[in-house]
Amino acid sequence: MATTSVPSFEVVAGWEQLPAGYEHPDVADVAVDSTGRVYLFCRSDHPVLVYERDGRFVRSWGEGVFTTRAHGITVAPDDTLWFTDDGDQTVRRFTRDGRLLQTIGTSGRASDTGYDGKSVTSIAHGGPPFNRPTNLAVAPNGDLYVSDGYGNARVHRFSPGGELRHSWGEPGTGPGQFMIPHGVAVHPDGRVLAGFRPARHRDRRRADVA
Repeated sequence: MATTSVPSFEVVAGWEQLPAGYEHPDVADVAVDSTGRVYLFCRSDHPVLVYERDGRFVRSWGEGVFTTRAHGITVAPDDTLWFTDDGDQTVRRFTRDGRLLQTIGTSGRASDTGYDGKSVTSIAHGGPPFNRPTNLAVAPNGDLYVSDGYGNARVHRFSPGGELRHSWGEPGTGPGQFMIPHGVAVHPDGRVLAGFRPARHRDRRRADVA
């Protein structure tokens, strides 16, 4: 009978060595690259904070680049970094020191889904990319999957170069429907896992990809 181990965690007091004058009252996401460097994506004056694995502060970057709606960060296999900014309607890829490499979506342009900007219940239908995208995952073959999002009800699949290959999902809670697709991941066997954040419950669902 197969067994699964449960990971254990230990708090390392005083790990973060943040310089004076820096703060991060709202950390949207955290990621670690292949060297052990830690990246915080924050809704603050210093959006991206970088640390060595022992907590030593390396640098900040992204000032003036992101909106106050920082949301998701994903480390690609080549250690470039994908950032999802639901206030900007884009996902963007950067080098580890902050040089922009690629943008998917048009800054400030939301797709038509019927969303009124306030309530998820106003979303009338799924739409093209993007309307407040939330996160990105990189598949083993390099394809990109984006959960979209607060103002849409879809997952989009892109080529590594950013060409849209497929979108699926409509608003709701039934089969083939999404309610605030909030996160996305790709299993090594290629299955896509989408996470949802409705107002009063959370769900995890497998999305079979065409």
